[in-house]
Amino acid sequence: MAEFRVTRAPHIEAEIRVPGDKSISHRAVILSSLSNGTCVVTGFLPGEDCQCSVNAMRALGVEIEQPEPTTLIIKGCHRQFKAPSAPIDCGNSGTLMRLLTGLLAGQPFESELVGDASLSGRPMNRVISPLSLMGAKIVGQGPKQTAPLKISGTQLHAIHYESPIASAQIKSAVLLAGLFARGQTSVTEPAQSRNHTEKMFNYYLLKTHHDELTVSVLGNQMPESRNFQVPGDISSAAFWLVAAAAQEGSHLLVKDVGLNSTRTGILNVLVRMGARLREVIDEVDQVERMGVLEVRGGSFHGTTIQGKEIPNVIDEIPILAVAGALAEGTTHIRDAEELRVKETDRIAAIVHNLRAMGAEVEEFQDGMTIQGGRPLEGTTLDSFGDHRIAMAFAIAGLFAEGRTVIKNTECVATSYPGFEEQLQKILTRAQHVSTPVISSFTREARND
Repeated sequence: MAEFRVTRAPHIEAEIRVPGDKSISHRAVILSSLSNGTCVVTGFLPGEDCQCSVNAMRALGVEIEQPEPTTLIIKGCHRQFKAPSAPIDCGNSGTLMRLLTGLLAGQPFESELVGDASLSGRPMNRVISPLSLMGAKIVGQGPKQTAPLKISGTQLHAIHYESPIASAQIKSAVLLAGLFARGQTSVTEPAQSRNHTEKMFNYYLLKTHHDELTVSVLGNQMPESRNFQVPGDISSAAFWLVAAAAQEGSHLLVKDVGLNSTRTGILNVLVRMGARLREVIDEVDQVERMGVLEVRGGSFHGTTIQGKEIPNVIDEIPILAVAGALAEGTTHIRDAEELRVKETDRIAAIVHNLRAMGAEVEEFQDGMTIQGGRPLEGTTLDSFGDHRIAMAFAIAGLFAEGRTVIKNTECVATSYPGFEEQLQKILTRAQHVSTPVISSFTREARND
């Protein structure tokens, strides 16, 4: 059983890169596999979740070479998949299962998607419902339409779907199905979710149309083969950004990180909390913006995170809750009920672990209120099998008195291989550097 053992770090002085973006890695594998030629994907995240995407495409007849962990050579199948000979294992990845459901709904064969115990308990009707409106034949064989999913591929027809929630996974599943449907398929969301799929459709020369919160795609299109660079994952960088921003005297540079405007809500929240943060975008023509983040530590104060901001910080809520505990004043997190159906019930897990460390937290169905500024105490905590809970509370341990032990940390390999090594480097370096001079930093305004 793996575990993290963390002690207090005086401050952080580091220059790092984080692994490739998980959301983008999934999509790069799928779109390259659909394409009309060979695509080279660099910066790929070799975590367990994204490796499941590679294995899934191979099971569908796509040739994929992996000469090194972060590089893939994918020979596109010209939209002609082969029927899999066995159920496709999505592991712990909800993104993969939902996107594959959309992709396979329009194929001329039957397929089945399975996952681990955690994934098998996560809601899949949110994609089954709109895909059924397109004529898809999908049966969730678990309780309440959960996995395993049996998909009987059929000819689909286009729809205009108004999603009840802002979800990039729902939107992407419907748009991928739309590539195999007659006519124009559209999705309208109540708020902007991550737009990686739309951006990558355009990069692979698939025609789309955008109108505020609606995105549309024409059916029967084939992606053009193109090489693709995956930027570093800002959701992974978020742990180190909070660790540095909340510690007086810290200085951190994160290089080659993705700066897509639908993913940088974490930066807006940290700036509101008082973070000294600077963002520099690389001056190159890329489908996904990337660049450098620089943060210097200082005092932190509470904030409110709610409403339309939630979809674009949903993965960062665990570490933002830790930031709230470290800040002076009160932090309110609301409208985040989606956290109840992630790898674990993240609201319950966050509240349980923060209270165990001595923080004052009030739990609500859709979030929590954290009274910050109380000293944290090291203790033994559970990850609940959730990679983001494990990493968030490893960061909390950097600020706690005594030793913090996080149990069951094998799950971190799903999204951030190398996290423990980076944590140990930061802990070791923190003991041997003097406090740097602090200068004033602000986040630079930019237009997307």
